[in-house]
Amino acid sequence: MSDDEIDDVDSAILYALQEDARNMSSGDIAERTGTSDSTVRKRIQRLESEGIIKGYSADVDYQRSGYPLRMLLFCTASIPERGELLPDIMEIEGVVSVQELVTGEQNLLVTAVGESDEDITPVAQALLDLGVTVADEVLVRSHEMKPFSNFDPEQAGTRD
Repeated sequence: MSDDEIDDVDSAILYALQEDARNMSSGDIAERTGTSDSTVRKRIQRLESEGIIKGYSADVDYQRSGYPLRMLLFCTASIPERGELLPDIMEIEGVVSVQELVTGEQNLLVTAVGESDEDITPVAQALLDLGVTVADEVLVRSHEMKPFSNFDPEQAGTRD
């Protein structure tokens, strides 16, 4: 297998880590995949070194933690510069994510959190200072995530 191929064991590892990386031991994953603990650890290390696993993070409920505003800012940046702007946008206080969009006029999606409008307004100003136009703002009530089902070994027979 070449380094950049994802096989069924890699997929099962990715699915398990997306389910609960904090509490999923390599032994638990080995049991699921029918491999050894050391195989799972080596596979995780390879997936990390290849940048497939980019990191591990907590899924924080910002509202319950005292930051009730989650704002999506749909932005437009010049196409040649938009990718280069990502690190600068991530440095803006209150920004928790930025996505580069490849279709549509709005080509960046910035997520910011805050306690009040006074926390979000400076984010929009900082984006403008970077030469990014804020085309639309959307206030988010809730956000749910789940593991990508194509990595689920139980679904392996149902995908083409």
